Amino acid sequence: MNTPVVDWYSDEISTFGDRVAGAREALGMSQDDLSKRLGVKLKTIRAWENDLAEPRSNKLVALAGLLNVSITWLLNSEGDGINGPDEQPPLSPDVNDLLTEIRDLKSQIAQTGDRLGRVEKRLRTTLKSEQ
Repeated sequence: MNTPVVDWYSDEISTFGDRVAGAREALGMSQDDLSKRLGVKLKTIRAWENDLAEPRSNKLVALAGLLNVSITWLLNSEGDGINGPDEQPPLSPDVNDLLTEIRDLKSQIAQTGDRLGRVEKRLRTTLKSEQ
């Protein structure tokens, strides 16, 4: 007997919060770990996973990078994401370590980009006031 193929993270079955939680859990990351890496409060992660709030675009980019999924997959389950829970192949500790390092680097890059934007805005404001 053939069992139907279930796309655990399809837009019809899962929500944004389900996909965030699923991707986070697939990486073995706690909500607290994710909040620290993104630089947001734990209650913010909980709100996202419970579909009570959604991240702003800059945090969405960093979130997708940390979870190693595409932004479009997080938003509407299209693009690069994760497989359902019974379809995930186990990863070796070495691969997990490398993925963690990549996620950390992506997060640092996103935070640096945010900082650069703030400094640029201050510079523009200062230049206008000096004219």
